[in-house]
Amino acid sequence: MPEELKIVASNRSARHDYFIDETFEAGLVLRGTEVKALRAGRAAIGEGYVYIDGGEAWLDNVHIPEYSQGNWTNHAPRRKRKLLLHHAEIDKLMIKTREKGFTIVPLRLYFVKGRAKIEIGIGRGKKHYDKRQTLREQQDTREAQRAMSLRRHD
Repeated sequence: MPEELKIVASNRSARHDYFIDETFEAGLVLRGTEVKALRAGRAAIGEGYVYIDGGEAWLDNVHIPEYSQGNWTNHAPRRKRKLLLHHAEIDKLMIKTREKGFTIVPLRLYFVKGRAKIEIGIGRGKKHYDKRQTLREQQDTREAQRAMSLRRHD
């Protein structure tokens, strides 16, 4: 599956703040100047969130800055954008988010075959001690890799 992925933005804090149970790939309904700004590699999805309203999925609070060569046709940087998902996926997201503690977070924004896509995940919020535990595990893994690397070079 050698698909050409051009990642525009990623939400690194999402995996730090949430346990991601399941991920989905969704298309975005964008305006022309938004696509051009994304192709220039400019977007911020860290504060974004997804919600379901009227049987449709919406992406809100994602910042796509105005296109520099745009004129009066430029878009609003933080407007809400419709996500393109199958009805079964929307139903699954709706059922999961009704449970206590679950939310839908954007993980990364990218292009596949010229089309803008966003990867969203169903996440459960981590407690403070969970975040510390994850950091400790990452640090232990890094130290083990470093030790094995040094051992191979000796």
